[in-house]
Amino acid sequence: MAIDQSFHDYFAALDRAGGEDRCYLCRRTPAEVKLFFGFGEDGTPLDSEKFGIEDITLERQDVMSYLGLRPVCAVCQLNHDALFAMGEHEVLERVAREMEHKREDLWPGPESSD
Repeated sequence: MAIDQSFHDYFAALDRAGGEDRCYLCRRTPAEVKLFFGFGEDGTPLDSEKFGIEDITLERQDVMSYLGLRPVCAVCQLNHDALFAMGEHEVLERVAREMEHKREDLWPGPESSD
């Protein structure tokens, strides 16, 4: 993909997301996603000597997808893929419905804080 197309996709996604360069689901920034995977913002590994990965770099910086309706990070995509691989698609949908429609059953109310 040409770099000008990448910039166009990035800025179009920021427009769709209200100007926020964060994952729509977990709200991580690209730098936080890289840190989650053990890399600095420049793609070099953190604690490389400790883990013996001195020669590894994050060659492609594609830790966020800007091509969909909202930006989604690689961590959330992996979690989503894992849930589907385990056959948990319907459970995921049920959890989302519970979060939307039965919030009061999921979280303790003020009366249970003592």
